[in-house]
Amino acid sequence: MCRLPRLLPLTLLSLSAALLLAACAPAPIFKPGSSIANVPPETVAQAPERYIGRAVIWGGQVVAVQNMPDTTEVQILGYPLDSSQRPLPNSPAGGRFIAIMKGYVEPLNYPAGALVTLTGHVEGVRVGSVGDASYAFPLV
Repeated sequence: MCRLPRLLPLTLLSLSAALLLAACAPAPIFKPGSSIANVPPETVAQAPERYIGRAVIWGGQVVAVQNMPDTTEVQILGYPLDSSQRPLPNSPAGGRFIAIMKGYVEPLNYPAGALVTLTGHVEGVRVGSVGDASYAFPLV
């Protein structure tokens, strides 16, 4: 007796389930390219002249939002990103950075503790402080 006809529906069901699960994996938020600098914020803070103008994809946890007259600055504690470009907050932090956005940004849309991912170009470094310690913040 041939078992193939009985196994065929089970095989097709298993294959379909595997394909459906693979399709559920989230795609990256931004398209990485060869022009993207794959460096953490702390590396840029140490040698900003090497990275000014370079594109980065960074993510992390919102620390604070400050609205200025023409821009909004979001201070972010950087974390490594997973394959879908989502921050991994249980990993060691990669330094803080400031995301500069044009215009007014509602602070309640970026509450402290929210996880974000962004892309932009390194514009330089600003020396500020974290508590009483001096700190160099890369600007994106």
